Amino acid sequence: MKYLPLLLALSAPVLLSGCIISVDDHKDGYSNDWQDREYNNRKHIAKLQEGMGFENIVGRMGVADFSELQQKEDGVYRILYYRTQRSTEDGITTKDECTPLVFKNGELIGWGERAYTAL
Repeated sequence: MKYLPLLLALSAPVLLSGCIISVDDHKDGYSNDWQDREYNNRKHIAKLQEGMGFENIVGRMGVADFSELQQKEDGVYRILYYRTQRSTEDGITTKDECTPLVFKNGELIGWGERAYTAL
């Protein structure tokens, strides 16, 4: 009975260890998921047209990196930010790495910094 704690302590690493298998499609071992995501977002943004609906765009582009909602006298403004360019290699997406899409009452009225700052 006095050897039970010792037996448990010695067997714990074996019993609690896991097996990790990493499959890397990239030859240099570097994942470029962020590059693919940015390219995909830029590709979708290039095809945008004013008047497109909020649901239509979110259905195409997916979940935005950031989202804002502003209630003003002339309507409800929603701003979605999609990552389109990396500025810092820190692994964190910030708004300065994103392109804003501006919606008024559910319709796209513009995109980019000028559209956002015009609010």
